[in-house]
Amino acid sequence: MSSRAANRVFQGIEEQIATGQLKDGEKLDEISLAERFSVSRTPVREALLQLVGSGLATQIPKRGCFVRAPSFKEMIEMFEVMSELEGLCARLAARRITDEQLARLKATNAGCEQAIAEGDSDLYYATNVDFHECIYEACGNQFLANETRRLRRRLQSFRRLQLRVRGRMPQSLTEHYKIIEAIEAGQAEVADELSRVHVMIQGERFNDLLMHMETLQ
Repeated sequence: MSSRAANRVFQGIEEQIATGQLKDGEKLDEISLAERFSVSRTPVREALLQLVGSGLATQIPKRGCFVRAPSFKEMIEMFEVMSELEGLCARLAARRITDEQLARLKATNAGCEQAIAEGDSDLYYATNVDFHECIYEACGNQFLANETRRLRRRLQSFRRLQLRVRGRMPQSLTEHYKIIEAIEAGQAEVADELSRVHVMIQGERFNDLLMHMETLQ
């Protein structure tokens, strides 16, 4: 029960940081957060530890926990690195994926399609994570997979928000199908390029995200 409540608090604070409702350097007070989310202080403490672990907060001894919100420049830099890591995972997966792993990849993408049918962006995000996890597993490089997961967790709030931009989920699903096709065909370079474009947030997509974040604020 506690971990479920902690996750709810974590996601709530995470989204408020992503949308600018909580500003960089703002103190995260346990008592006020417990009241805001209608929980005890224990799940709040757990949530704050998660935020520190994900890089969205800083714990200062004897002073407390403070928001560490990335600037837009930092966010773009992280997306640039993320796109390269995802591309490399897909390239290796195209060379190494097994029939069983390919079947799981297709099954998770079917879950993404179902999430779109239900109009549930948070469900799509969860199934989208499973989709990418299948590629990480299939790449056969545990170090690469772990580094990609670490950065994905750092960016998860912004990626979740990106999916709420109108039309982004169907576009994402179409990109998934193309990635699967390239991986299944063993087209490593194509899979790499498609995955990098799929993850990278730039141009019109970045402008759409900024507009969405301003609307939420």
